[in-house]
Amino acid sequence: MNKNQYKITEEDEGVRLDKLLASVNESYSRHQVQTWIKNKDVTVNNQPQKANYRCKQNDLIEWHIQEVKQEKVEPEKIPLDILYEDDDVIVINKPKGMLVHPTQTVKSNTLVNALKFHTTHLSDLGGEERPGIVHRLDQDTSGALVIAKDNETHAHLKNQFKNKSVIRIYEAVVFGVMAHDKGVIKAPIGRNPKNRLEMAVVSGGKEAETHFRVIKRFQQYTHVQCELKTGRTHQIRVHMKYIQHPIVGDEVYCRKKSPLIKGQALFAKQLRFIHPKTNEWMTFTVEQPPQFKHLLKKLQNMS
Repeated sequence: MNKNQYKITEEDEGVRLDKLLASVNESYSRHQVQTWIKNKDVTVNNQPQKANYRCKQNDLIEWHIQEVKQEKVEPEKIPLDILYEDDDVIVINKPKGMLVHPTQTVKSNTLVNALKFHTTHLSDLGGEERPGIVHRLDQDTSGALVIAKDNETHAHLKNQFKNKSVIRIYEAVVFGVMAHDKGVIKAPIGRNPKNRLEMAVVSGGKEAETHFRVIKRFQQYTHVQCELKTGRTHQIRVHMKYIQHPIVGDEVYCRKKSPLIKGQALFAKQLRFIHPKTNEWMTFTVEQPPQFKHLLKKLQNMS
């Protein structure tokens, strides 16, 4: 059993105990965290509390959990849309709805399961459950993703992401007609203090920068291109919400519901990086997904 501690900060104050623990223990679901609390494996200032307890500044949260060994990921015969492959890298067009790697609750039908069936040559710097994974896309976001086949390649690519030399361009449809043709959003991103399962623009968050350019304006909507200069969790979704143009279909960061598309209108259009072995620039561009094209056609017909 591992004993863990977390001291509540001013930003955490007022957050439910189960939400806070789920955000601190990202490998576990909120349901699992609630089970720990119910079994009294969690204490606040040495006293058991209920899941809906509202945390107070300087509370000391302690919890005991059985150390979980990383499980071996089973290969699964799942079709892959391979944009490019050589001895060092694979570039995939990840489909919408697919997790990149297994989680505590989802063990199959992920990109990693498919990759392990496709090849035995994958880097292991990310651990047993994340072979080859250098960066990620949200489950509901499709598009270009690079995979490392060996550790040297993995480290080289990781360094490019760290140095912000990788070019990542997305397309999205957002609510509202954007006033400016282009712009830069520089706003730090961290855990939402009111809901630790979400991200938000917060003081003291990690540096985050998104460049945007309007492609086309419609009635009440805008088709926009976004380029990531940093790679924070949910960055484009959070930044678009921050400037009051949330992404259409985003069930987490957009209160407005839209019958025009199922899921969020966002995909990773282009990925550009330096090949770790040849030192040549590699550029990969994917077509708009069918749902995205259909949405644009609907908006055009409505205009």
